[in-house]
Amino acid sequence: MQMPKLNPYAALAIGVASVSFSAILVKLATAPSGVIAFYRLLFTVLIMLPVFLMKYRHELAFIEKKDWLYSIASGVFLAFHFILWFESLNYTSVASSTVLVTLQPLFAFVGAYFFFKERFSMKAILSGVIAIAGSLVISWGDLRISGMALWGDILSLIACALVTGYLLFGQNVRKRISSITYTFVVYVISAAALFLYVIFKGEPLAPYPAADWMYFILLAIFPTLLGHSLFNWSLKWLSTSTISMGILLEPVGATILAYFILDEPILWTQVIGGTIILAGLMIFLRDERKSKVLKESPVSV
Repeated sequence: MQMPKLNPYAALAIGVASVSFSAILVKLATAPSGVIAFYRLLFTVLIMLPVFLMKYRHELAFIEKKDWLYSIASGVFLAFHFILWFESLNYTSVASSTVLVTLQPLFAFVGAYFFFKERFSMKAILSGVIAIAGSLVISWGDLRISGMALWGDILSLIACALVTGYLLFGQNVRKRISSITYTFVVYVISAAALFLYVIFKGEPLAPYPAADWMYFILLAIFPTLLGHSLFNWSLKWLSTSTISMGILLEPVGATILAYFILDEPILWTQVIGGTIILAGLMIFLRDERKSKVLKESPVSV
């Protein structure tokens, strides 16, 4: 296979850098979490709309009733993933929040065990124990700071579980429709769910400072479209396990950016706990790289 002009590893690095800005942009915005999530997906849908209408709209006719139900569930899970993850950033640091959200592959494996009867290997169990130990180190360090920091960690873990539900519901649907169509449909559903949430909460959709609108658009362009689009493009030349390993660098990038842009200190418990979690996930991904549940790139964030 002829190599493309853009080196796939360079594309992976750009993708990781793009998604690493997600937590930073959320922290910089002053709008409520639900509003940030709504506009992130709304602008993503608007950017995707012309391409979808020109090339993919005919695929809507082939989506079955079951696929619509799964897509709705997937979109709702994604909506509340964003709400809780963005909310966690109001209480805990970028470092703690992003590294805990990175536990998604382990949540996916547990979900696959219960829903698809996937079996645990001893290495998978070991990696899970290691990663959980790392999360406890981070939570212990945050508890020493304040109970609210620990609450942020809990919200981040729940958000991680929700994005796992998004992937598990979606992996079956994507076998029958294209990635673009599935992504567009789920983003529309998720944006609609977020709109209802914002209205129910009574949060204003406007006005917000000009800087916030810039952050909303940047969230749509970089972590949502550019980041994950490059991950999907790289799959043609790189293995899923390689891309999954690359995505594990997201919390590292986000932590460094938070240190320089937000002046967030880096705690020794975050360094030790994050290192332990990433080590556990690396063991897990190496052992389970052929598992169906890991053929989806993490969304995160």
